Amino acid sequence: MNIGVVIGESKPTEVTAQSSRPLSVGEYVIVDSQNGKLLGLVERSIVSSDALADVRNFDEAMESKEVAELNSRDKNYKVKIGILGFLEKLQKGQSIVPAVPPLPGTSILEATEDDLGIIFAPKEKEWIRIGSLLRNPEIEAKINLNRIVSRHIGILAMTGMGKSNLVSLIAKHVATLQGTLIIFDYHNDYTNLNMPKISITDAKINPRLLQADKLAEVIELRENADKQQRALRESFTQSVREAKDYWAALEDSVSAFGHATKGYADSASRVLDKIDDAKHRFSDILDPDCGDPVDLIKEGRVNVLSVAELSERQANVGLSYYLQELLNDRKDSYWAKKGRKISGKTNKFSSPIFVIIEEAHVFIPKGEHTDTKYWASKVAREGRKFGIGLGIVSQRPRNIDPNVLSQMGSLAIMKIVQDDDQQQIASAAESLSKDLLTQLSSLNIGDAVLVGQWVNLPSIVHVDEVKGKTIGSDLNAVAEWLESSKFKDIATESTQGLIQKDLLMD
Repeated sequence: MNIGVVIGESKPTEVTAQSSRPLSVGEYVIVDSQNGKLLGLVERSIVSSDALADVRNFDEAMESKEVAELNSRDKNYKVKIGILGFLEKLQKGQSIVPAVPPLPGTSILEATEDDLGIIFAPKEKEWIRIGSLLRNPEIEAKINLNRIVSRHIGILAMTGMGKSNLVSLIAKHVATLQGTLIIFDYHNDYTNLNMPKISITDAKINPRLLQADKLAEVIELRENADKQQRALRESFTQSVREAKDYWAALEDSVSAFGHATKGYADSASRVLDKIDDAKHRFSDILDPDCGDPVDLIKEGRVNVLSVAELSERQANVGLSYYLQELLNDRKDSYWAKKGRKISGKTNKFSSPIFVIIEEAHVFIPKGEHTDTKYWASKVAREGRKFGIGLGIVSQRPRNIDPNVLSQMGSLAIMKIVQDDDQQQIASAAESLSKDLLTQLSSLNIGDAVLVGQWVNLPSIVHVDEVKGKTIGSDLNAVAEWLESSKFKDIATESTQGLIQKDLLMD
């Protein structure tokens, strides 16, 4: 169906059109050019009225409204359409923009399911359903799971806009395929996921396996407490690492160092206080008898590792250790398959793995060094070759290290309002036009702009909702207050009844 015509000046990459109806931003259309059908994406849509232009007061506005309603030609629907390429080539996976722009007068047609289905919903196994096109809802929207794992992904949005739901949807598909996924869960958003092939556990830190400076972070020694840092470093010997009773051996070693080293008695005493505090407060997390914490991860499953009970410094130490070990394991597995077996080394993961870091701005911060950031950057650079993918999830794109964000080959961008967040995204997503960027603030819950290598073309989609769990939902404070108040009233009535009974008995 003809819904518009190209007007004014046109370019190979964009045209302006007059349409017969308002077209939605994000809607796909066909530009029936002289050299073949082109697929276009509506990037800007403007509706104007001649009768209602330059109105100076309310009475004039009401009169002009009546004139506009009587005149069928009053409304003016103008759109800017970005040219994505020749339709036939896009259906074959090739993006070729015309050398000659469409001529003014070229017809704009509605895009049909036959036009779009091959592009946005390929049939191959690596393509999984993520939802439907927001403006063409009859068209499935699929993403390429292979390209997520090999080229990495960033999921960016304000709080409550659907990040956790999208992660859960990806996890559900990975579980169905019996793939290996690790989610570092910072706020226990995924501990109630109900799906097959899922393992939910608390992340552990084995202090025996840490370097002395990382152990200092875990027991929360101050970075500038140089004498305490040295007391721990000198005391953390190989014999302590191998001792049957790790904590007792470490405390004995620190105490001996404090007595034997002039001027270090008080510092050693403070380190002992920190050790005692850590081993009691974090007994479920700091486990010298847990073996290698990576053994908690099960191959062929979705692994939710909760880091909610860890302090920020502890979580950083834990995540960096996991990332380092996972990358090294995948490297060893890769070289083993090439015939270069490492003596005495058994690889845990024989197939690719995918790691998702929630609250990525905490662990991969802009302008600040963290160990997690170092290892996440290495995974982003080397993961494609060795079969380890990285996903970062955040509501603060402006606070994520731009070098790591730029290595995310695919992005899912949900509602983002802050200008500095949008600019950070724009610098990381070359295929995101300025007009689409301005739409980020108007997206609804569950809507997302998908760009990068996991889709054939940039698209605005509505993501399917994962059933069975409310993920990342807002606290219902009013309901909880009312419930609490009801029980308080019952308790008060019960207490008053008992008092009256006692008085009568007296």
